[in-house]
Amino acid sequence: MKMLTTITLIALSISLQQATAQTESHAGFKNGSVVLADKSIVSGFIKEKIKSNSSLVITDEKGEKKILYYGSELTSATIEDNKYICLKGDFFKVLTEGELVYLQKASDASGQPSYNGTEALFNNGTEGTPGDYFIYDNRRNDLKRISKKSFDNVIAASFSDCVAAFDRAKMVHNDPAQLKDAVELYNNRHKK
Repeated sequence: MKMLTTITLIALSISLQQATAQTESHAGFKNGSVVLADKSIVSGFIKEKIKSNSSLVITDEKGEKKILYYGSELTSATIEDNKYICLKGDFFKVLTEGELVYLQKASDASGQPSYNGTEALFNNGTEGTPGDYFIYDNRRNDLKRISKKSFDNVIAASFSDCVAAFDRAKMVHNDPAQLKDAVELYNNRHKK
C-alpha cells in the first residue's frame, strides 16, 4: 500500500512539474493556428504582435521552436476565439463571415519589408488605419473601407441585391460599427 502511495505521489509530482513548465514556457502565448499562403495549417501557441508590426510568433507545445510570421505570409490566423484574415500583409479581425465578411482592421503593414531573394520589397498594406471597418466581398475579392464619406457608396455596392440588408444598413446612420447586423442579414438571405 505504501509503495502504491509513493508511486502515485511521484507520478503526481512529475505531472505537476510538467504542467508548470508548460505554463511557464507559454507565458504570453495563446492557443491557435495559422493558414500559410500555400494553404498549409500550423497549430500551436501564438503570441500576437499584430498591432505593433503585423506579425505573430507561433511555437510548439514544448515552446522550443518559435517561428515568426508576417501577415504577408498568411491567409488567416485563429487565436483562441478570434479569427483574422490577412490581406496585403494586414491583419483584419473577422466580425462576421459569409459571402460578405465584416472586418475591423487590426494592423498597419505599410512599409513592412518582404524579400524576393535578397531584394527588399516594401508593402503598401491596405488603406485606412487600425480600428477602421471594412466589408470584404469573397466573390469578387474586393475590400471596401467604410468611412463616413464612403458609407452610402459602400452599402449600395455591397447590399444592392438584398433590400432588407440595404434597409438595415441605412438605419445605422453612417456608423460603420453597427453594420454587423446588415452583413449577417445579407449572408443569411437565402436560408429559410
